[in-house]
Amino acid sequence: MRGLKYVHTANVYHRDLKPKNILANADCKLKICDFGLARPAFQDSGPTTIFWTDYVATRWYRAPELCGSFFTKYTPAIDIWSIGCIFAEILSGRPLFPGKNVVHQLEIITDLLGTPKPEITAKVRNEKARRFLANMRVKPKIPLSQRFPKAAPGALAILDKLLAFDPDERPTAEEALADPYFANLADPAREPAAEVISRDEYAFESKKVTPEEVRELLYLEILEYHPQAKREHHGGERASNFTYPSGASGVTADFLAAEAAAEGAGGVGGGGNGAGGVKREWARSQSLPKESVNAYRDEAAAFVSGAGALKRYDSIAADGSGGSGGNTKSDMVDMLDEAAAMSLDDKELAAAAEEARQLMEENSRVRR
Repeated sequence: MRGLKYVHTANVYHRDLKPKNILANADCKLKICDFGLARPAFQDSGPTTIFWTDYVATRWYRAPELCGSFFTKYTPAIDIWSIGCIFAEILSGRPLFPGKNVVHQLEIITDLLGTPKPEITAKVRNEKARRFLANMRVKPKIPLSQRFPKAAPGALAILDKLLAFDPDERPTAEEALADPYFANLADPAREPAAEVISRDEYAFESKKVTPEEVRELLYLEILEYHPQAKREHHGGERASNFTYPSGASGVTADFLAAEAAAEGAGGVGGGGNGAGGVKREWARSQSLPKESVNAYRDEAAAFVSGAGALKRYDSIAADGSGGSGGNTKSDMVDMLDEAAAMSLDDKELAAAAEEARQLMEENSRVRR
């Protein structure tokens, strides 16, 4: 709620709050993430269904006013509803409204909250949605204590407010923080409000950019994580020996020339060291856990041995033609790349390269 207060006072709606987008560490410190669907609501023009899609938020956490274009304008109350769904999931250990589609979503929402009153239905501006609600069979509201028998009364009291069918009846994040449920936790000094965001901050959304400009923006974003390279890029310091792509062209001519030279001098078939002339600077990666290495080796062993295995001369041709299996020395490079991706140490990687070299020599003898 503290984070949501800050976001909403900036006139920004998150629009995709769900458990997956609420990060927590061992100290129970929370962070709201994934603002990919977030949008600002400028004071002179609120969000409308014309300019803002209603198909936001994962369905299970989507407010009822988003389920059928109920309202021409929607408010920060859509995020409050999502927080209510998350809170209910904490209380019960399972999603509260796991709808299979929009109609089913509305059905299970009204199964718990009851059919909306006529005065609430009258606020719905979408005629089809209004008819749907008006024709729905009358359902009574189920007491939350019946659905959550082990929850504290204070928890159920605020949950009831967060899950109000009418968005006007839901509290703001600031009002929710003042609820008695948070009496021992709320602290206005730790609940700052944000400045209202300006139109200039979101001007990029209305600007059409070329692929080259996108590359430049991506490169500048990357430089934020590499201060030394950023200073060099802006001409603030003497350049280091490290060659990195330029933001304007994607990759510099020098970078491409260096890659080409490396391939020619020590690349595949270039007479370099390692498996069949393979000479590369193997990248370190943490893509797969260490325990995956043994499984990879077992799979490789099954591939080259046993009753159902391919013959070696069918799988890798020593002359680079690919043999009947279509594999070439470049496949060895790919295999070593996969090994590097598993975070092999230098000793293990050297052993893999030696095995590859011996395999190719044996294939060469078989073909002769």
